[in-house]
Amino acid sequence: MKKVRLDIVGLSYSQTQTGAYALVLGESGGRRRLPIIIGGFEAQAIAIELEKMTPSRPLTHDLFKTFAETFDINVTEVIIYNLVEGIFYAKMVCNNGADEHEIDARTSDAIAVAVRFNCPIYTYEFILSSAGIVLEEETTANPALGESTEGAEEQVDISSLTGTETEYSSKSTEELKGMLQTALDEEQYETASKIRDELNSRKKS
Repeated sequence: MKKVRLDIVGLSYSQTQTGAYALVLGESGGRRRLPIIIGGFEAQAIAIELEKMTPSRPLTHDLFKTFAETFDINVTEVIIYNLVEGIFYAKMVCNNGADEHEIDARTSDAIAVAVRFNCPIYTYEFILSSAGIVLEEETTANPALGESTEGAEEQVDISSLTGTETEYSSKSTEELKGMLQTALDEEQYETASKIRDELNSRKKS
């Protein structure tokens, strides 16, 4: 069965489930998007890695990566292989140099691991056909995620994980950098994400 590669387009609040987030995956070189509802913890775990934040202590997915690398295990790809009654099923393909194994995982956890191993994410055509959304208009994809693919669904980016805030606009850049480090040390990742958004917006202006 032919695999279709997916890229992370962004994260946004879920409009259908309170406290959940929508992870939007996009077909590489195509215009279809695959939205997946995930929990807040997994959304932050993905966002923190995409924004290259360094937590004061390793998160669960960071611990998994360190554990795997300690024993020379590499995650080579993640495959979203099934969709049953609205639930996506995923597996991680792992290799230790001699043997290859497939490990079942929740889709959100598998993707949080994938961004840490910088490995590709795939799905199958029947899943994209049944659950994918075809874009009608071409727009520029989210630059904050390093995307260059045309046809992004909307401005869904990591900043939408915590909302747009202006409370830090009056702070100097040096003050914000200090506040960012403090937030990371205290594991206040939502605050850290807001501060990082403000710093990023200043770099663009």
